[in-house]
Amino acid sequence: MNPARARLFKRHPRRELPVPLAVRFDEYGDVDVLNVVGVPRPIPGPGQVVVKVMAAAINPGEASIRKGLLDAMWPATFPSGEGSDLAGIVAEVGTGVTRFAVGDEVLGFVDTRASHAEFVVADVEHLVERPGNVPWEVAGSLFVVGTTAYAAVRAVSLVPGDTVVVSGAAGGVGTVAVQLAKAAGATVIGLASDGHDPWLVDHGVVPVAYGDGVVERIRTASGGHVDAFIDTFGGGYVEMALSLGVAPERIDTIIDHEAAQKFGAKTEASAAAANTEVLCELAAMIADGRLEIPIAATYPLAEVREAYRTLEQRHTLGKIVLEP
Repeated sequence: MNPARARLFKRHPRRELPVPLAVRFDEYGDVDVLNVVGVPRPIPGPGQVVVKVMAAAINPGEASIRKGLLDAMWPATFPSGEGSDLAGIVAEVGTGVTRFAVGDEVLGFVDTRASHAEFVVADVEHLVERPGNVPWEVAGSLFVVGTTAYAAVRAVSLVPGDTVVVSGAAGGVGTVAVQLAKAAGATVIGLASDGHDPWLVDHGVVPVAYGDGVVERIRTASGGHVDAFIDTFGGGYVEMALSLGVAPERIDTIIDHEAAQKFGAKTEASAAAANTEVLCELAAMIADGRLEIPIAATYPLAEVREAYRTLEQRHTLGKIVLEP
């Protein structure tokens, strides 16, 4: 570099872009293994875009992966990122991308465990346009719970006049499932703690409290007949559904795969409905006021540990969301 150019560079140094931040963990463990660190800015490949993440929900399955509980099915490669849900603004497009342009607002998912970050690369086929009246935190919560609930409700083949029980009715998946079940014309009994009764009643759901005597409370609420059962919580609900006279093919559990295999129940969840057609349908329902995703809390990315501490108490109504 000649002296004149060196003096010019000294007076006007090249402006460095801020280093993007992302959640990473280097070993299995509790929330304390989660860190927010600087990472290289992602680069889109063909058919991909870089999204500036505005909101990304957290999910119980991510906590299980982080703890190593799902290592046999979904092992982590360290250092590992996390997160599937996202909503944000397209910041860069890869070659061959014509569906989206820089500045477009999108929602969707990644299957690379990477959405808990300021920027993420996403396949175009995993994104849809964000309706303008759907808040960022709701858009960033849609994929996992929406597609899981959609698949579960479809799996139990509801028709108008059916009675269906939903366990974990106030959780992320449960709150969507009870609404989709109501839209199918079913009478919906929602198992939840007493504190969530007002929300359930407001959405046309018959609330039934957990705990001792729950089977009799369900029988009373249902008039003695239950047609279908959706289990979003695990821990004996497949067996409970059978004791209520529900046929195995009309029981769907998103958690208790062992019981499902033993008794012949279904295990349809997000993977069975993970496509843009379902995402568009659900987003349109939210935009039209026919579906609600309640938001329990939002946290900045730096408070990811606290967000998961709250999630793992399993007492919140709806979704917990990171806002990078």
